[in-house]
Amino acid sequence: MDNSISLNKFISDTGYCSRREADNLISTGRVMLNNRPAALGNRYKPGDTVEVDGSIITAAKKEKRVYLALNKPPGITTTTELHIKDNIISFVNYPKRIFPIGRLDKDSEGLILLTNDGDIINKILRADNNHEKEYIVRVNKPIDNAFIHQMSSGVPILDTRTLPCKVQPMGRQTFRITLTQGLNRQIRRMCEHLGYAVVGLQRVRVMNIRLDKLALGKWRYLSDAELSALMESISDSTKVQSPAKPAPRQRKGAENREQVDKSKAAKPATKATKPASKATKPPVKEGKPQTGKKEEKSWKREKPAKKSTQDRKGQHTRPGKNTGKEKKNHENKKERRQGAEGSFKNYRSKGRR
Repeated sequence: MDNSISLNKFISDTGYCSRREADNLISTGRVMLNNRPAALGNRYKPGDTVEVDGSIITAAKKEKRVYLALNKPPGITTTTELHIKDNIISFVNYPKRIFPIGRLDKDSEGLILLTNDGDIINKILRADNNHEKEYIVRVNKPIDNAFIHQMSSGVPILDTRTLPCKVQPMGRQTFRITLTQGLNRQIRRMCEHLGYAVVGLQRVRVMNIRLDKLALGKWRYLSDAELSALMESISDSTKVQSPAKPAPRQRKGAENREQVDKSKAAKPATKATKPASKATKPPVKEGKPQTGKKEEKSWKREKPAKKSTQDRKGQHTRPGKNTGKEKKNHENKKERRQGAEGSFKNYRSKGRR
């Protein structure tokens, strides 16, 4: 049976840092596995020796799990980098190495959890797991129903759109908001997009853990009941991002939006062709000659009609001069008439005899 575990998990289990930070340590060459530089993907087996910055980290050093709740005051930076002024680790000054679960803006205050259990961090923070974090926010001017609706429906920030969330008004300039994701300065950016500025922000709940009456700047251990409920809540949560779901019919994904944009862009071209077809109609109505074989035939058909009307008018008004064949035909007809008349006279004259 294989008893090995991933190296980053082993480092995290010792309480040295989170698994993500362990990956950074490994990739920067600060971790040695059995006296050789470690690489991402290495696994730890019982009996292996692991060193971080020259210090040996072994399974024997694995410490008891620690879970703290801190009411962070404004001005404290959520980072494990000890060289940064007013970092949260130095502020708490816990005797064992711990790290925060997630972040809380430097200007914000309220509940933040700290632990040396690297396994639960991603389970709590992953947006796919839909774990709630609740805040009370105060802005610089009165809010209205339109603001509440827009905030709860999602706001475009950081090249994405925030997930739908719960928003409840609490006062003229105060509201309560519950999120399941944690984008960088998310609430402040959402308010700024809608024309508001945040003047006070306090986190009051993370999942089942509440701030309650914990004084500003103080911390406490999670109770057994809180820890039990927390572990039960994350038992079905994943530590890695779930594979992308197929895009539904609509964009709701980026590809469909591009298709919609292309179809919209194509519409003006179709509109532009319509006036061109209309522009060809007026010359036909005016009777002007058109280019093309079909148009020439239609024009030739109109001339015989005009000649026939003029000929009919000429028969009842003034006869036109006959020349050529028409003159000869006229003379022949006259001769025939004369001949016919002469024969009739001769007949009459003979009859009289």
